Amino acid sequence: MLILAFDTATDVATSALVSDGEVLGERVSRAVTLLEDVDALLRQSGSRTRDIQGLAVGIGPGSFTGVRMGLSTARGLALALGVPVAGVSTLDALAAGAPGALPVVDARRREVFVLQGEPKVRLPGDLVVAPGTICVGNGAVRYRSVLEVAGAEIPPDQDERHLPRARFHAQLAHDFGPAEDVEPLYLRVPDADRTRT
Repeated sequence: MLILAFDTATDVATSALVSDGEVLGERVSRAVTLLEDVDALLRQSGSRTRDIQGLAVGIGPGSFTGVRMGLSTARGLALALGVPVAGVSTLDALAAGAPGALPVVDARRREVFVLQGEPKVRLPGDLVVAPGTICVGNGAVRYRSVLEVAGAEIPPDQDERHLPRARFHAQLAHDFGPAEDVEPLYLRVPDADRTRT
């Protein structure tokens, strides 16, 4: 099965084209260039859009705007190509890329999204980690000093384990179905809703 996978939930977008578990191409950029990246992946692999059999999209948690961009792109592509979609947690993809590590995504507002049993929102200083726990993700990089004081180990900033690589979205994707059935993983109310009186 040829799967086009992508994640735009964090400040770095990743995309990959994966055929039966083999990575044909992978890109790292920004959400605004996602469709350009998809085109480049197809050209690089010698594939055509009609060859794509399924989409795997990151559903967050992460930036509300980023998650919405990814889901909108997945829905538009699924409609145009007539292919099913599977949603994959950004935290799960980070965990798959760094087995045994604790995924930590920057949630803004001085909070992080973490995968401790289930996805949660936490203050970085409130995270309880066993000494020597490796933390990965843009939240781990941003709150390195706080997490290291708690006993965590953070790989260097440029370490690829900090990226929710789309190849892992393709690997984790299951239950493909209609694009409209894929829901975002929001762990808190958007800023716009918090300001209502």
